[in-house]
Amino acid sequence: MAKLTKRTVDALKSQAKPYVAYDRELHGFGVRVMPSGHKSFIVEYRPHGGGRSVATRRLTLGALGALTPDQARRAAQEALAAVRLGSDPQAEKISRRASPTIGGLIDAFLEGHARSKLKAKTAGHYRIALERLRAAHGSLKAHALTRTHLAALHTDQADTPFAANRSLATISKCFSWGAQHGLLPEGHNNPAKGIGRYREHRRERFLTSEEFAGLGDALREGETAGLTYAIDESSPKAKHAPKEDHRRAMLDPFAVATIRLLILTGARLREILHARWEHVDFERGVIFLPDSKSGKKPVYLSAASLAILASLPRIEGNPFVIPGEKAGQPRADLKRPWAAVTKAAGLDGVRIHDLRHSFASIGAGASLGLPIIGKLLGHTQAATTHRYAHLDADPMRRAVEAIGSTISAAMGSPARNVVPMVKSR
Repeated sequence: MAKLTKRTVDALKSQAKPYVAYDRELHGFGVRVMPSGHKSFIVEYRPHGGGRSVATRRLTLGALGALTPDQARRAAQEALAAVRLGSDPQAEKISRRASPTIGGLIDAFLEGHARSKLKAKTAGHYRIALERLRAAHGSLKAHALTRTHLAALHTDQADTPFAANRSLATISKCFSWGAQHGLLPEGHNNPAKGIGRYREHRRERFLTSEEFAGLGDALREGETAGLTYAIDESSPKAKHAPKEDHRRAMLDPFAVATIRLLILTGARLREILHARWEHVDFERGVIFLPDSKSGKKPVYLSAASLAILASLPRIEGNPFVIPGEKAGQPRADLKRPWAAVTKAAGLDGVRIHDLRHSFASIGAGASLGLPIIGKLLGHTQAATTHRYAHLDADPMRRAVEAIGSTISAAMGSPARNVVPMVKSR
């Protein structure tokens, strides 16, 4: 038995049966010679703490040519060091071979987590993000995906920073789920970690009192004289109607009621559209939603909101407050009426969701307190409501007034008597 060097390894001859020539200096390190003449480096070890009662395990390091004897020696030393620290390199190698492809991991995640734990809309967003990953690396073993792979995908979405960050977060969840369910090797590092997210410029649009007035005028005009907006040209009625009538129509009372309820409650659009009459408690002034984006949620109703609900007719056979065209179904959306109302009010570009932000901004400006606003909006985390903290101006005004009064008193010149100095020219 000699030290394995290029010369000694090249000198080894094949025999009728495979054999291993061991290194003289590094215990367990050797080269396996096959009858065909193929040579590969191996290292043998017993798992840490197993004692002689545990069978020796053999880890193949690589073939001669792919590795030099010196490279193989270093790989053997690293493997033996890992064994001393409690690892089992051969078991981990087998686990990696058995790990699914990225496509397989995505399928398991969508089936085992997204379908059962997430709402349909959220699951849809997850699927879109993961299908992008599948298209790029679907056949790659999941454990072999690297941070470099994901950083390149993230960079490709630089023009849409919000979507890029959400995609990266979804991929991270997928790999975390895979590790928790034993689909990835023990101790596998999540490849999405350590990738810098893009800075997101969150859009904040709050309607002013003047804009609310314009919105009210547009709604009243839509109820009485009608508004101009695009009619679905594919509908049978549009084909037979005079051309000049195609673009002006009365807003239906349910569309108007929905918009007014969104303004007065700060609710999300689907929370109003999917509310059923059985959820409405007129006595307590609450719509008790059994399910929403944040789970069970009460939508609190003011007197104005209750009056709107009381004025709506109930459609026989349809349990929804805002009924749709199909029997027994809720209204699908408000795209066309909302476009007509915002156009008439001169609020092009204002989204329906901006009504929710505006509701919160008015509450913050009135110093009602972020916890109260969060409860009204149905936020489950205080951090979500904190985005409105800068609108709570009253505490700042009181603070600056108190500080200014104290300083002015100390200086002996009340602020109201201070006249600004003007330099003479």
